[in-house]
Amino acid sequence: MKKQRWEDPVEQPKEEVFCWLCERTMGDDVQWHHPIPKSKGGKAKVPAHPICQKTIHANFTNAELSRMGDDRDAIMAREEMVKFVAWVKGKPPEFNAPIKGKK
Repeated sequence: MKKQRWEDPVEQPKEEVFCWLCERTMGDDVQWHHPIPKSKGGKAKVPAHPICQKTIHANFTNAELSRMGDDRDAIMAREEMVKFVAWVKGKPPEFNAPIKGKK
């Protein structure tokens, strides 16, 4: 009986994943944001950087997020979010920093 020869598996390229909020590529630390909060019955999840996830929750209540759903444009209608995304756009995927809390 002939032995089967196994070749080394070819490493497949990693599919690029982008942050739902800032649209930068994701690093190794992916948080799954619920556009409609779980507490409001949301099940769908989107990838987000930790700093983006924290910024969303620092600027919106769960009730507001529930009303907006997965409408990124509604979130980006707020000036603070536009400024945040412009600021974070040039940062590396693993960038994280403290953010201001809810107002």
